[in-house]
Amino acid sequence: MNLFRKIFSSTSNEQKEPPKNQEDGMFSPKKELPADELFTINFNENGGKFLYSESIDEAHSFLKQILDENNWNDKSVLILNSKLKKQFKNFKWEVTKSLKEGHLLFTTCEYLISNDGSILISSNQIAEKKLKDLPKNFIVFASTSQIVQSIGEGLQGIKVKNKKNIPSNITTIKHFKVDEENNFLSYGSSSKNLYLILFEDL
Repeated sequence: MNLFRKIFSSTSNEQKEPPKNQEDGMFSPKKELPADELFTINFNENGGKFLYSESIDEAHSFLKQILDENNWNDKSVLILNSKLKKQFKNFKWEVTKSLKEGHLLFTTCEYLISNDGSILISSNQIAEKKLKDLPKNFIVFASTSQIVQSIGEGLQGIKVKNKKNIPSNITTIKHFKVDEENNFLSYGSSSKNLYLILFEDL
């Protein structure tokens, strides 16, 4: 049972667990968290917002909720990925390819990096556009199988999947708090107001 199923399952089992002896783990090495759990913790600490879906219909429902809650239904949506555009073709929104017109970007990603809670993207998602030139509002559609431990593992995965044509413009998004854009800790980065719709495919 993975982390996301645990979140939405009953907590009754937790109440039945016997109390742990604090001395047992005092000198034992720290246990490494599973990649999905570590990603969730770090992603939330970065200011990201995610919704976990177990079906495509549920993912569609979450997307509609995000648009409704932010009053984005009448805003132009920038979609640079043709497959994603086709997958969500039933949405009645104004789709644009113009950076100037796009109020938000709806995109996929390459990988979700667990050890820092970042999102790895490339020209497959954002063409040759610079992060700072893209809309501040992002909605990312990704699956649990895209969670990897490190950026290095993600880069290796990109090479394996794209042996003949490795994408360019590979970068990560890590800061998801737009109001902290001037904070020295995020200096040089491009902060985004980011929602992640995470689809269970494992």
